[in-house]
Amino acid sequence: MAEARKAATEAGAVRAVPRRIPARDMFGYAITAAIAGLTVFLLALAVYALRGLLVKVAVAAFIAVSLDPAVRWLVAHKIKRSSAVALIVTVVLLLLAGFGYATIPTLIGQAGQLGDDFPGYLQHLRERSPSLAHLEDRFNLQPRIASWAERAPSYLSHEALTVGTRFFGALVTTLLVVVLAIYFMADLPRLRRAIVRLFPKRHRPRVSHATTVMIDKVGAYMIGNLIISLIAGVAAFIIMLILGVPFALPLAVAVAITDLIPLIGATIGAAVCVLVAFATTDLWPNTIVLVIFFLVYQQFENYFIQPRVMRNAVDLPSVAVLLAALIGASMLGVIGALMAIPVAAAVRVVVGPMLAARDAAAEVRPPEGGRDLPSEIEPVERARLARALRAARSRRWTRRR
Repeated sequence: MAEARKAATEAGAVRAVPRRIPARDMFGYAITAAIAGLTVFLLALAVYALRGLLVKVAVAAFIAVSLDPAVRWLVAHKIKRSSAVALIVTVVLLLLAGFGYATIPTLIGQAGQLGDDFPGYLQHLRERSPSLAHLEDRFNLQPRIASWAERAPSYLSHEALTVGTRFFGALVTTLLVVVLAIYFMADLPRLRRAIVRLFPKRHRPRVSHATTVMIDKVGAYMIGNLIISLIAGVAAFIIMLILGVPFALPLAVAVAITDLIPLIGATIGAAVCVLVAFATTDLWPNTIVLVIFFLVYQQFENYFIQPRVMRNAVDLPSVAVLLAALIGASMLGVIGALMAIPVAAAVRVVVGPMLAARDAAAEVRPPEGGRDLPSEIEPVERARLARALRAARSRRWTRRR
C-alpha cells in the first residue's frame, strides 16, 4: 500500500486541494473585469471614430517603409538621413510630375475621344459580330444601349462638379499622406527603437530582428512590384502602338496600375486592352496578336521577370497570397491587398524561426533524475530550462506537503 501511494505521488497523481476564493476577492476581481471591459469598449469606439485618420496613417507608414531601403542605401554611402529623405522625396515627386506632364493631357484627350466615339464603336462592333446583333434583337437591347451611349457624355459633363469636389478631396488626402510619409521616413529609426523599448529587455533583440525583417520585406516587395508594373505598362504600350490599337497610352497606364493588384491585376488590364482592340480594330491580326502577346508576357513575367526582381522578397504559398490579398482588400481595398502580402511574408519569416526554436526546445529532455542540463544548449536556453525545472520541482514538493 505504501509502495503504491509512493508511486502515485511520484507520478503526480495526488491532486492539490483547490483553494477557496474569499467573497471580498471575488468582488475585486469583478470590478477589475468590468473596468477592463469598459476600457476595451472605449478603445474600440475611439478606433472606430478615428478609422479614417488611422487608415491614412497606416498608408503613410507603409509608403515610408517601402522607400526605406533606398534611404538606407544613401545613408550607407555617407549621406545624412535628412538629406537622403529629401533627395528621395524630390526624385519621386519629379518623376510623378514628369509622368503627369507627359501623359495627363494625352490621357484626357484620348479618354474624351473614346467617350465621344463610343456609339460609333458599338455600331462597328454590331456590323462585325452578327451574333451580338442577334442577341440585341432577341432581348431588345439595342435601343437601351444606344440611349445609354448617347447620354454618357452629357452625364459625365453634368457630374463634372461632383468629380471636381472628389478630386479636390483626394488631392488633400494625398498631400496629408505624403507629409506623414515624409515624417515617418525621417524618424523611422527612432520609431523602431521606441517600438523595441516597449518590450522587456530579454526580448528586445528578437523584436529588433523582427522589425528589421518586416521593413526589409515590405520595402523589397513594393519597389519590386513598382518595377514590374512599369515594365508591363511599357511593354503593353509598345505592342499596342505597333498594332495600331487606338488609345494606347491610357490603356498602357491602366495595365501598369492594374498590374499592381496581386493575382488578378494583370488579367484585368489585359482584358480591358483586348476588349478595346476588339471593338476598334480588326480581329486578325490586331486582336489575336494582342491576346497572344498578353498570354506570353504573363508567363514571361511570372517565371522570368518576377523571380529576378523580387529575389524571394515574398516566399509564400499561393493559397496564403490569395487569403492575404482577400483579407487586405476587404479591409482597405486595393491598398489593403498591396499591404497585406508583404506583411504576411514578414510574419511568416518572423514566426517560422520562433516555431522551429520552440520545437527544438521541446525535444530537449533533462537526464533521468539529473540536475544538470546538456552542455550544447545555448546559455539563454539553459537558464530558461533551468528555471522551468526548478518551478516544476517546487510544484511537486508543494503537492507532497
